[in-house]
Amino acid sequence: MSKPSPEVYEQGRGMDAHNQVMREIRAKKDRTYDPHEPTRVWIDEDNTPDGIRQSLTIILNTGGCRWARAGGCTMCGYVAESVEGGSVSHEALMDQIDVCLSHEREEADEPSPLVKIYTSGSFLDEREVGARSRKAIAETFADRERIVVESLPDFVEHERVTDFTEQGLETDVAVGLETATDRVRRDCVNKYFEFSDFIDASEAAEKAGAGIKAYLLCKPPFLSESEAVEDMKRSIRRCAEYAHTVSMNPTNVQRYTMVDELYFRGGYRPPWLWSVAEILESTADADAIVVSDPVGHGSDRGPHNCGECDDRVQRAIKDFSLRQDSSVFAQVSCECNATWETVLTRETSYNMPLAR
Repeated sequence: MSKPSPEVYEQGRGMDAHNQVMREIRAKKDRTYDPHEPTRVWIDEDNTPDGIRQSLTIILNTGGCRWARAGGCTMCGYVAESVEGGSVSHEALMDQIDVCLSHEREEADEPSPLVKIYTSGSFLDEREVGARSRKAIAETFADRERIVVESLPDFVEHERVTDFTEQGLETDVAVGLETATDRVRRDCVNKYFEFSDFIDASEAAEKAGAGIKAYLLCKPPFLSESEAVEDMKRSIRRCAEYAHTVSMNPTNVQRYTMVDELYFRGGYRPPWLWSVAEILESTADADAIVVSDPVGHGSDRGPHNCGECDDRVQRAIKDFSLRQDSSVFAQVSCECNATWETVLTRETSYNMPLAR
């Protein structure tokens, strides 16, 4: 099902210009990373189909996303954190898992029922995580309740998913769909696949006994605030037909990305936290768990309001994500809400941002 090389993805799709720019930006990266250390690991809480669970989140340090090697998504800087050379050995990957387990023992009273594993690309891509490592990781966490592994649709194949389901793990495949609108995914995010590929992946996951968690991107570049809000509302409802959980990620400005280049020149502002609240409140009746965890909230490079109310609105978003009770948004207010409403009305995608 997977393509032989990242260059194949862009042929005939008009994506080569985006990719050329992205390759030039990514070439500025000057840091190196230890293949025996994970990129990141932390303990948190997540809303799952079985209720709220303590979670162990792991970002493995791999050779990076193959699509990003071709150029990749306009907002994603994770490939800049990947190991040089394109691959990480089985032994190094298992060392990373050991570091994560040690962190969990230090920070949590007991093992987390939920484990979430990400890479800088696709966990199910065997160029990033080989079959031997995938099976060993599945065995390592076989005593947990649920596991989430992230992948592009191409790599959602039966035997790769059943490595986890056959361990008795409730398994979710998290797909970075970004939007249900093909035009926005292609022209704004520079992602090569279509919504129909996401549907195919959801069907493949279901046949393997797994569920789907859809990741959406709120306000990619080249959309106004109002366009981004409406795109998310439509996308959440459409994804709810195929995914039991929809996670909406407001864009934050990461280094070595096109978004960073636009932001530096005054051509991009991350979404307002009011927009995140509005989207969640208006889709609270969708037939899925809808969550959001804005990264870098309150900073200029992350989703933010005026600075005075950011923490309050962020807490309401977190509370909603855990309890799915939209009444929490009625409990937060700020004078900057009027500015946000003006932005929704007057900001245009050909002359933005209207406010910083």
